[in-house]
Amino acid sequence: MLGINLKKTSEKKGLNIIIVGCGKVGVSLVEQLAKEGHAITIIDKNPTKVQEITNLYDIMGLAGNGASYSVQMEAGIESADLIIAVTNSDELNLLCCTVATQVANCAAIARVRTPDYSQESNYLREKLGLAMIMNPELESAREAARILYLPTALEVNSFAHGQAELIKFKIPDGNILDGLSIYNLDQKLPIKILICAIERNGEVIIPNGNLTLTKGDVISVVAPRWKVKAFMTAIGMKNYRIKNCLIVGGGNFAYYLAKQLIHMNIMVKIIELDRERCEELSILLPEAIIINGDGTDQELLKEEGIVSVDSFVPLTGIDEENILLSLYAKQVSTTKVITKIDRANFKEIVSGMDLGSLIYPKYVASEAIIAYVRAKTNSMNSNEIETLYNMFDSRVEAIEFRINEESNVTGVPLKDLKLKDKLLISFINRNGNIIIPSGQDSIQPGDTVMIVTAHKGFHDIQDILR
Repeated sequence: MLGINLKKTSEKKGLNIIIVGCGKVGVSLVEQLAKEGHAITIIDKNPTKVQEITNLYDIMGLAGNGASYSVQMEAGIESADLIIAVTNSDELNLLCCTVATQVANCAAIARVRTPDYSQESNYLREKLGLAMIMNPELESAREAARILYLPTALEVNSFAHGQAELIKFKIPDGNILDGLSIYNLDQKLPIKILICAIERNGEVIIPNGNLTLTKGDVISVVAPRWKVKAFMTAIGMKNYRIKNCLIVGGGNFAYYLAKQLIHMNIMVKIIELDRERCEELSILLPEAIIINGDGTDQELLKEEGIVSVDSFVPLTGIDEENILLSLYAKQVSTTKVITKIDRANFKEIVSGMDLGSLIYPKYVASEAIIAYVRAKTNSMNSNEIETLYNMFDSRVEAIEFRINEESNVTGVPLKDLKLKDKLLISFINRNGNIIIPSGQDSIQPGDTVMIVTAHKGFHDIQDILR
């Protein structure tokens, strides 16, 4: 057992958090949580990984088995507020959390990706006393399914228990929005929506009413779920139903996505290289067509209909393959493409490519965990974070707060609140009714409220005030 960089800054405030596993999700969590001032200790069996990460951040590191009682004790589990287990093994993650909750009074979050365990997640969470079980592939598949339900969008995120949606799309040439000021939107459109963020020439803008939209803008719009399709129709964006989907790769992400698409009456075809996995998928997904073959073979792709298919989702384990497959699909067809990317090293370059909708599973996992951590950090206050999404390569955050008590932001017309700059109140959810707010509306106890902001690290709704 090797202890590494066991120094830390005593002035830091926040939670004492132990992260077990230094893979993609673990590193993403370290990056975000360290910025927010939490005291982090990482545990991994690979001392080289631990050394690399502790050299980059002001955190503690320990090389060893995170499920070991002695290793957890050395890492300080007795004084920890939270343990997050994100190793590659579901069983090890569950064991890490079980040991921790038996030894200490700390919350525990486990990453669990196997379908068998995911179906029992509620039971496992309750019986093992876990705060959360996170499945990045399942959550990513849900995000992909939402996009395929509204294929003209680049992203579709859900808030207010599915009652509100945040959609991202690019304004095409000649669209009704081109040249229209945000102030005049209500006069031109029959559907009330709110434009909460715009990416223009690489810059992200939290807009005010004076801003004029232009072709090529990538905009994020929030609206009640039942009005989203009507809004897209009103601005002339073609609404069409996806009837079939071609998936390359037969891993857990593909299984979860196929299951949801079949439930949506979308015909699914999966190309998978491993014959044994093909046989498993044939049993698990009897309604899908499973093809045993190399999904990177152009002739096979053409044979299986890539030129005419409605949607195409490459889900291999190699980012470069997924990117090339997406570029090929865009070249030979007009299909809706979703590209899964695991690494974020070249996000700026990837964002500039025509890859359709992008999904980063590691961020899907870390967002839910960050939301929980912020809510726990703010546990002395009863205004809690319900949902958190990173937007535009993590340059903007969309946060949904539950308002459980009166405060400086409640009962005051929004026009009279002294709000920070680069911030918008995007909707108020009052008893399931989604309100796109005007200056006369006010926040009340019992509401949930979504704000979109370029500021980072909000823990409480009162953080929106100057």
